[in-house]
Amino acid sequence: MCEAHAYLMKDGDSERVMENVISIGYDGPDIVLRDLFGDQMRLRARIREVALIEHKIFLEPVEEDAASA
Repeated sequence: MCEAHAYLMKDGDSERVMENVISIGYDGPDIVLRDLFGDQMRLRARIREVALIEHKIFLEPVEEDAASA
């Protein structure tokens, strides 16, 4: 299987926010993650790194001011 886990990076730490991610897309300023079961999550974030071998997606939160600029 090729699904990955998504992590949100904050203050040098990472928090797993979604498992079994099979697609990543953008909708306006948001990233939309979809999992194997059809659930989705919207985050105001940007992609920091995709570690393909480790099946991990690292995201950074985007500040509201930066998102509207």
